[in-house]
Amino acid sequence: MQDRATFEYAIIRIVPKVEREEFFNVGVILFSKQKKFLDIKFYINPEKLNSFSCEVELVMLNNYLNSWKLICNGESSGGKIGAFELSDRFRWLVACRSTIIQSSKTHPGLTNDPKLTLDEMFNAYVL
Repeated sequence: MQDRATFEYAIIRIVPKVEREEFFNVGVILFSKQKKFLDIKFYINPEKLNSFSCEVELVMLNNYLNSWKLICNGESSGGKIGAFELSDRFRWLVACRSTIIQSSKTHPGLTNDPKLTLDEMFNAYVL
């Protein structure tokens, strides 16, 4: 129990028509300062996307979310934001947006294994 660490997470959503405020979950981003962990896991179901809107391109959305992955990893190809501290990268990624890709409010939790927790949340909230 002593190796349990706090974490924060947010659900990543696609909002194809922002004015309609309809969305579906496509991913989870999880951050633990104590475990020095920040990662995102996502999958966009093409059929679900088409049922919400035929105008939004799957490739474009995947490219944007892949850039979020680069930022999480602190890759130089993640740009200036990828060079921020772990907590600042998380805060930037989950900041309130009015775009097609949005995140829920952040929620806290405890975990022994942030990677396992990310996988479990992804399975529960996205798949």
